[in-house]
Amino acid sequence: MEIERLRRNAEALVEKTMKGNDASHDAAHVWRVRDLALSLAKEEGLSSNPHSMEIVELAALLHDIADYKYLRDPSEEKIVENFLDEEGVQEDNKFKILKIIKGMGFKEEVSGSGNSEGFPEFGVVQDADRLDAIGAIGIARCFTFGGSRKRLLHDPAILPRSDLSRQQYMNKEEQTTINHFHEKLLKLKDMMKTKAGKRRAERRHKFMEEFVKEFYDEWNGLS
Repeated sequence: MEIERLRRNAEALVEKTMKGNDASHDAAHVWRVRDLALSLAKEEGLSSNPHSMEIVELAALLHDIADYKYLRDPSEEKIVENFLDEEGVQEDNKFKILKIIKGMGFKEEVSGSGNSEGFPEFGVVQDADRLDAIGAIGIARCFTFGGSRKRLLHDPAILPRSDLSRQQYMNKEEQTTINHFHEKLLKLKDMMKTKAGKRRAERRHKFMEEFVKEFYDEWNGLS
């Protein structure tokens, strides 16, 4: 079937392009987001439309291939678009997949360029990606990424930033790993777009809040 061929080829592209990434943004992250996105899509009533499910799965599979944090060459920004062209994905589906990928990031929402109105597949994929950024997996990913960039775990003199612009959010050179919880991760529960995403985010968010409290207690010798 067409979708099976597309899935296999997209999976192969993920393996090829993301194999050098650290474990916070590797192929395993993509597989989790794909599974979450398809599950959310079913809960949101999209499974009756095969085009919607194809859009959701392909956008989830391809969403991190051109992540700005890992780009080695500007030409890599065109990898996904070229792949969709080569695979003959129909124009309407291609348009939605690219719109999801380009607009779903936290930095896009900070800048006000993210948009999911009238576009249910967008919210499904975005929520799936954000669910993988919170809870136990999210904590593990956060410290894995911080370690890969040699960031401090915590420095009481470096305070979390508030009211971030897109450019400020992307500039993390002097930030600590624990501050990322305050600047982004603890905000994601209230930014979920789908009812299914909101339900799942509750437990993960609570776990994360408990972790952050315990982190500070242990840091300060109170636990």
